Amino acid sequence: MVSNAIETVALKKFYGSHMAVNHVSLIVRPGEIFGFLGPNGAGKSTVIKMLLGLVNPTAGTARLLGRSYRDPSVRRQIGYLPELFRFPPWLLVQEVLTWHQKLAGLMANQDQARDILAQVGLEGRELHRVKSLSKGLQQRLGLAVALIGDPQLLFLDEPTSAMDPLGRHEMAQLFRTIRDSGRTIFLNSHLLSDMEHLCDRLALIDHGNILYTGTLQAVLDNRHSGYRIFLDQLPESCVEELSRHDLSLHPMQEYWHFPYSRDRLPVLHRILAHHGANVYEVEKDKKSLEDWFIESLKTGEALSLPANAPDVVRKDGNHA
Repeated sequence: MVSNAIETVALKKFYGSHMAVNHVSLIVRPGEIFGFLGPNGAGKSTVIKMLLGLVNPTAGTARLLGRSYRDPSVRRQIGYLPELFRFPPWLLVQEVLTWHQKLAGLMANQDQARDILAQVGLEGRELHRVKSLSKGLQQRLGLAVALIGDPQLLFLDEPTSAMDPLGRHEMAQLFRTIRDSGRTIFLNSHLLSDMEHLCDRLALIDHGNILYTGTLQAVLDNRHSGYRIFLDQLPESCVEELSRHDLSLHPMQEYWHFPYSRDRLPVLHRILAHHGANVYEVEKDKKSLEDWFIESLKTGEALSLPANAPDVVRKDGNHA
């Protein structure tokens, strides 16, 4: 049986009287991109530091790749990109990688270093000094260091925050390639678009408590809030007839909002057609990830999956 990539059981961390993390229990399966989402100060970094052995938990335990997180041998299979990192500015890009190869207990290998640099889009920059790189390119270099040793589990903290749209697109492709090779990515990011388009599952944490764990699509599907109706104009006579059927359309910037369930759509269509209104498009008006994120933090209530939601559905449509 394949071990889970990450298992935590009731992890808790106090700094003095301040509770940073409270009974965090997570399962991250191998071969998935798992998002860790929450506002500043929610406890995300503390959880990551405990899993990496940088901070001792007050209570609870964890396993990585089937072994205790305290086992030094498991760290050889882990790559880590912290949010804030600095490399000596005078070093050459190639020297940064060969230096970290030695720190990881590996032989310095310039050919492997060049291969990793090519993966992150830094090919041809081996002899550039760190200080000559833009912030986005330095972030690529940090990711290259995290890939040293072909790790099975990657902890990436804000890996694309300094990159332009093209850079984020290229890194998304790399992350999917890593995932499809059977390796696991634990992704911490404030870029909600990254979470929405990349993550197979995610956890939402706030004030040290896990509010939700599961697929994002299941949450958004469960929070369907009507339909968007795209049409030229709404005749007054149409408004009156909609009212007689206890229906209404609400004007938005580019569409009309129809805040009813699917079974009311046929009535709407008949009324619109009868009054000569041209309908160009009808689509579900789902809440965005940002809407869900803000609403969840405001209410502070734990969320659960709908009963018919799949366990894990990857972005390629397969079950993980």
